[in-house]
Amino acid sequence: MKKRERAAIVAQRLAALYPDPPIPLDHTDAFTLLVAVVLSAQCTDKKVNEVTPALFRVGGTPEKMRLMKTSDILDIIRPLGLAPQKAKALSGLSEAIVTQFGGQVPRTFEELETLPGVGHKSASVVMSQIFGLHAFPVDTHIHRLAHRWGLSDGSNVVKTERDLKQLYPPETWRDLHLQIIFYGREYCTARGCDGTKCPLCRELYPARKSAVIHRK
Repeated sequence: MKKRERAAIVAQRLAALYPDPPIPLDHTDAFTLLVAVVLSAQCTDKKVNEVTPALFRVGGTPEKMRLMKTSDILDIIRPLGLAPQKAKALSGLSEAIVTQFGGQVPRTFEELETLPGVGHKSASVVMSQIFGLHAFPVDTHIHRLAHRWGLSDGSNVVKTERDLKQLYPPETWRDLHLQIIFYGREYCTARGCDGTKCPLCRELYPARKSAVIHRK
């Protein structure tokens, strides 16, 4: 089966399973989504959603979070992984949004990626989910499954993003990004499927007898 045939099957099956995929991080605007995305690094969305209500009650805008002590931010987000670094990043990005961008989350990749704690993937999520720009954020689930399904060679996330963008039209990227994440969590987990067990893996590679795709 050729790569584009596999890509088409993936899109069809995921659209049937998740026709209107929601954003898994609770938020109300661009700033709260940006904060939640920064907090989600090496942490589950569920855990982030447990912490952000308390944080947003006192720091739900750049102006309010800018006035918080880093130690106070840390006290709230302490249950999350890498909490000290994340607290420092949230303090810094709030300061930058207020002083450099007039209190508004910037609307370009270049500007977003200047903010503390914000890399290309985080910027892609905000640009796609809030500002409607065609972007394809690649997290560990997407990187793993794109390799497992033969849509990319798994060498690095930059190449995975490029390969997926070449396989799918831009108007599908927002939903596909979320659909692959949901499928990776529910059916094709890193340890629960070795490339032979989940429905999509079996359909894409019916003759595969053993795991030949590495896990991440």
